[in-house]
Amino acid sequence: MKIGIVCYPTFGGSGVVATELGKALADNGHHVHFITYNQPARLDFFSENLYYHEVAVSKYPLFDYPPYELALASRMVDVVRHEQLDVLHVHYAIPHASAAFMAKQILATYGIHIPVITTLHGTDITLVGNDRTYKPVVTFSINQSDGVTAVSQHLKDDTYRFFEIDRDIQVIYNFIDLKRFSLKPRDHFKKAIAPNGEKILVHTSNFRRVKRTQDVVRMFARISEAIPSKLLMVGDGQERPECEQLCRDLGVADNVRFLGKQDAVEEILSISDMFLMPSESESFGLAALEAMACKVPVISSNVGGLPELNIDGQTGFLADVGDIEGMAQKAIYILEDDTRLATFKENALARAKEFDLALILPQYENYYRRIIEESKAKL
Repeated sequence: MKIGIVCYPTFGGSGVVATELGKALADNGHHVHFITYNQPARLDFFSENLYYHEVAVSKYPLFDYPPYELALASRMVDVVRHEQLDVLHVHYAIPHASAAFMAKQILATYGIHIPVITTLHGTDITLVGNDRTYKPVVTFSINQSDGVTAVSQHLKDDTYRFFEIDRDIQVIYNFIDLKRFSLKPRDHFKKAIAPNGEKILVHTSNFRRVKRTQDVVRMFARISEAIPSKLLMVGDGQERPECEQLCRDLGVADNVRFLGKQDAVEEILSISDMFLMPSESESFGLAALEAMACKVPVISSNVGGLPELNIDGQTGFLADVGDIEGMAQKAIYILEDDTRLATFKENALARAKEFDLALILPQYENYYRRIIEESKAKL
């Protein structure tokens, strides 16, 4: 198949999933064309089956805001026409689904009928998409898509609850490339972080308020009172300065390292003992899955799709949003006993294997074929 993938080229969950999916499809013999404004962050190697088409947005004094959606639609038209794509797969509803609808209408004037699949990732539905400024467009774009997928059952339910959707949504979970995340810990790295055998806790995110990164620091302060430990904060964003100051205020700054954005997050996860994810909203929890693939148990909130991934009492624990003391106590319970910690680590890996790329990729391939055939039947 010749597949066009439209996504945000960033370290965010939707961009990572879209890029890793495209790379896997290319490895499986499909021709994959990425269409976006920058080369995706994880599109970091050359393959004869991978292509990248940049969306250039012209700047004119007339426009206060560059018309990216129009430029994207035009680029889609160009790529579909000249590369003879079989399907367009757009990730994140805004503005990709609406741009795809526009491109589809333009392509029809050339006698080209391209099916469009929209994958919903979370905040495009629960936050941005539910803003009444965008809601009519998002509703229309989803309903006009030939196929729609969601990364968790909870997100599917939210989509039906927030929007007037008249079509079926297929749940295809996020996935993990276990080959990439099955690293042996680098002992010298672990020794440098925790020279006295301290437990290593980790959090990765874009440091937005929804991630509740200050809760992570408060949890760590409580945990470190009972368990000698270190905290690694991976990522960057608007909440980082407040977190750094909070570390100083709570007297834990010497035991916390802010590592910024990291490409090889698996190397950090592989030396870690616990992953902290107290988010107030998570459609799936891809960062938690990456941790579990590295045998790291997860302490998380019980929101969104997290209960579909993190099995309470087996791969970690769930707690209410904002329950800092409860989360800290559950982390201490795991960390205080090495045998118990080892069991949770094995359970985390076993659960991650259920989301192996080798299991999820065929679901996408079969869905593509189905939507393509259904689209042809409508002609």
